[in-house]
Amino acid sequence: MKSEIVVETRNLSMHFGGVKAVDRVNFNLRENELRCLIGPNGAGKSTFFKCLTGQLSPTSGDVVIRDFNGTGRLPHQIARLGVGIKTQVPNVFDGLSVTENIWLAARRWHGAARARSLTSQTVERLKLGDIRADIVGQLAHGQRQWVELGMVVAAEPWLVLLDEPAAGMTHDEIERTVEIIREINQQSTMIVVEHDMQFIRMISSKVTVFHEGRILIEDTMDVVTADPRVREVYLGSSAS
Repeated sequence: MKSEIVVETRNLSMHFGGVKAVDRVNFNLRENELRCLIGPNGAGKSTFFKCLTGQLSPTSGDVVIRDFNGTGRLPHQIARLGVGIKTQVPNVFDGLSVTENIWLAARRWHGAARARSLTSQTVERLKLGDIRADIVGQLAHGQRQWVELGMVVAAEPWLVLLDEPAAGMTHDEIERTVEIIREINQQSTMIVVEHDMQFIRMISSKVTVFHEGRILIEDTMDVVTADPRVREVYLGSSAS
């Protein structure tokens, strides 16, 4: 028996003037799934992601999150549905410690005692103990990204939306990020927008490929990378 569909778009479109950045996209995501959205610049994946998170209000169509019509809702309204969102814009407090940042994220949704408990759990789950007392502004790029992921997790979301979480990371940082995302996926359904094909191969069993504002193909990474249309349009020589 298939799990429940928890995110769905129906004929979702986003136009900028005469440009159809997202063009009548029908998409669904099942509970506990981890789906990656891929495609080159201009393919529509980032615009689609922003329609899901409330950063953009679509021109037409619907975004349905667990039977709630989230179309045109603001990001804080989407978050209240139990959705954790990490965009490419940093959302940490550089002058505070790792623990303090995570506690503030938990405290936004919970009382002080529960926030303390969630902070400890999150630090342990994501293995951030070695840097828990460090000031975030002094951390390496990858570590800052892990803190942001911890802040998302501390809110106990059932759905997590991540926009290019591995961007700018070293190889070692990427491997650590893969572990963190796998851990998050144990308790949360996930959508990840990403460019790094090796990273995607390590985390995702199913991939949605965007092209010219539409979904070109949805399948496993092996099927997607072997598809001649994908190789030609997206991946070029990096498809191997």
